[in-house]
Amino acid sequence: MSGPDSVELTGSERKALHDVQDLGPVDPATTVEFTVVLRRRAELPADLVTGARTVTAAELAARYGADQADLAVVVHTLEAAGARVDEQHAGSRRVCASAPVAVAHRLFGVELSQVRETDPLGGEPVEHRMRTGTLRIPAAWAGIVTAVLGLDDRPQVRPHLRLLDAAAARTAFYTPPQLAEIYKFPAATGAGQTVAVLEFGGGFDQQDVDGYFSELGLRAPKITSVGVDGVQNSGSADDDVSGEVTLDIQVLGAAAPDAAQVVYFAPWSDRGIVDAIATAAHASPAPVAMSISWGLSEERWTRQAMTTIDDAFADAAALGVTVCVSSGDDGSRSRDTSPGPHQAFPASSPHVLAIGGTTLFAHTDTRAVDAETVWGGAGDDNATGGGVSSVFPVPAWQTGVGVPARNGRPGRGVPDVAADADPATGYIVRWRGQDQSIGGTSASAPLWAALICRLTEILKQPVGLAQPAFYNGVTAGTPAPGFRDIVSGSNGEYRAGAGWDPCTGLGVPIGTDLLEVVRRHLTADRT
Repeated sequence: MSGPDSVELTGSERKALHDVQDLGPVDPATTVEFTVVLRRRAELPADLVTGARTVTAAELAARYGADQADLAVVVHTLEAAGARVDEQHAGSRRVCASAPVAVAHRLFGVELSQVRETDPLGGEPVEHRMRTGTLRIPAAWAGIVTAVLGLDDRPQVRPHLRLLDAAAARTAFYTPPQLAEIYKFPAATGAGQTVAVLEFGGGFDQQDVDGYFSELGLRAPKITSVGVDGVQNSGSADDDVSGEVTLDIQVLGAAAPDAAQVVYFAPWSDRGIVDAIATAAHASPAPVAMSISWGLSEERWTRQAMTTIDDAFADAAALGVTVCVSSGDDGSRSRDTSPGPHQAFPASSPHVLAIGGTTLFAHTDTRAVDAETVWGGAGDDNATGGGVSSVFPVPAWQTGVGVPARNGRPGRGVPDVAADADPATGYIVRWRGQDQSIGGTSASAPLWAALICRLTEILKQPVGLAQPAFYNGVTAGTPAPGFRDIVSGSNGEYRAGAGWDPCTGLGVPIGTDLLEVVRRHLTADRT
């Protein structure tokens, strides 16, 4: 829709992709699915996001979700234009709809092209829709609608896992239970807890899962697969993305064996990511943790998508969910070839616990650590992600730890915490019927989600946004209670040092000590 009956949608500008083959305009009769995101009926209180108090999904919807009058305006406009409304969700402020491309053109002033892009995983090229420029929305939606996602369905995330190079030296490999002991996880199993695991493609082979846990002498975890926006568990380990799914499930299940896992499979478009986060956060039973091992540099996202996703993470924190996100495996460049350091999103969201990676040398018999440094191998594509956001400001809980400026501007520092991630000192998992070592911050993220499960089981209340507890009282250059400081190594642009740094954050966990840190903080927050 163009002309006086429409307005520009702030933050929706899309740049054209380079190095793609233009296949021509999308057929006007082709149906496209999209998600319309609405404003909150009232602002989410900061203390609800950062404090110990939580709300239920129903309470969040009633107090801070979309207003019914706003939903009615959006639904009426869509249906009058010839679109079909597939789902309304007041709590997450979403209307999921579908329409022929011709209708989408009239509604949003959008021209869609079909393009073929080189597969980021090195497989077959990926075909998807692409748009450029700024969307327009019906004037009746002005001030009500904050985002329209999915018209352009380009890949927005990549899996953060690394396989051991066949020519690399084999140094030390660990099972997740061994790492849990090395990091002194408190004695618990995650009993009674549910974790949401978000995957954007692929699947898992149940035979791999059963064989892996049988070999470890553990019960296989209860796993429920949930499809989002038409994507389902492939049930196979044939494609490379399935290595990510397998790694997440096995690391989490071996370190918190009694936690139930709900694995959400969604498209890797901005719409798929938003819909997966919202579906998982508002689920019943409510998850205590969410594990996301995917991301891409901030520069590849629209502002409307980043704002919407960050808001969804704020909802998750209010619901008591600790969202653990891998910081990336490409050092300070985050797989971006343009000049300067780059930070991966969604790890840069201030409402997630961003997880970095280390290289760990420890004794598997005594669990004693000989050395642990920043994971920073040769090349930009073999090192922990970390740096400073160009989008999000420094959060209140991070102001005192010495986050450096980026291009003269302050920003949210990443990561918050770390754990073993180097594939040369990696995690033993079973994939495609074989035990092998896989690394990347893809592995450290579910390991931290397992630790959150154990803490929650013992504390008998969700941790929610963990950073206010983890950073409490920490100053620049000083170790944080509950953590073992990592002081050597580099991820490219940044080097480790005493206290928080943009390579390993506050450090790696001393789980039993961290339990007491969180306990004291939650107790103080309630009084």
